[in-house]
Amino acid sequence: MSFQPILPLDGYVGWRFLQRTLDKQQAAANAAPQLQRDEAHFREKIASITSAEDLVKDRQLLSVALTAFGLQDDLPNRAYIQKVLESPAKEEGSFINRLADRRYKQLNAAFGFGDTYVSWNQIDETFADRMVAAYRDQSFEVAVGAQNESMRLALGLQRDLADLARQDSSELTRWYTVLGTGSLRAVFETAFMLPTGFGALDLDRQVEILQGRMEQLTGSDTISQFKDPEAVDTLIRRYFLAGQVKAIQDNAVAGSGALTLLQNGQASLRSILGR
Repeated sequence: MSFQPILPLDGYVGWRFLQRTLDKQQAAANAAPQLQRDEAHFREKIASITSAEDLVKDRQLLSVALTAFGLQDDLPNRAYIQKVLESPAKEEGSFINRLADRRYKQLNAAFGFGDTYVSWNQIDETFADRMVAAYRDQSFEVAVGAQNESMRLALGLQRDLADLARQDSSELTRWYTVLGTGSLRAVFETAFMLPTGFGALDLDRQVEILQGRMEQLTGSDTISQFKDPEAVDTLIRRYFLAGQVKAIQDNAVAGSGALTLLQNGQASLRSILGR
């Protein structure tokens, strides 16, 4: 049986429970037999892989590699992943550089198959350790997401937003990264209760709106503020509270619709009976 996290509560209260038990739950997840087999296979075989074709042919290796970057759903798409891996990142306009999803770029960069002058990572003694650590984290998040998608997004935000805040790039570039990363965008849009048409706005306008909402919440409109775990927690708390409000509103709308249907049905029945 695969690992099943313990998530007895929803919302921010449930999130706090998960945070308090995170170390023990992750340890239990890491001890799962299937995960242990996958890790052992990766450590044993990865040094013998010399091409993207070799990697995609080994389903177990590929599963670890893709999961490490949150791309586990692409496991059946081997031809596409091979193209991603073989594309030269150093070549302007190449296939990998035309992709918006940064996870593919991270996967490409990790293995470096597309750039012949990039040293293959198997010579790095820490490569397998880093890949396995990322595989463990992402596998745990997938297990959490199977029970509660909001918890999964919050876990991803906790990691990815802090990493983004430490990147050596401009604030505008960081905000563009938020908008271009589906999981991060989902949290920000929910936290600030933005309408469904928000994504249709001009990109710079989207950034302006998010910056304004962020400054109202934390007093700062920067992504760099999320180097501070307290700032991350403030956003996560807002995300869960806004999500609960939205759920209440959706239930109210659904209830109103059901009431309208019931009232219309009763009126039709009275008409038929001549009452």
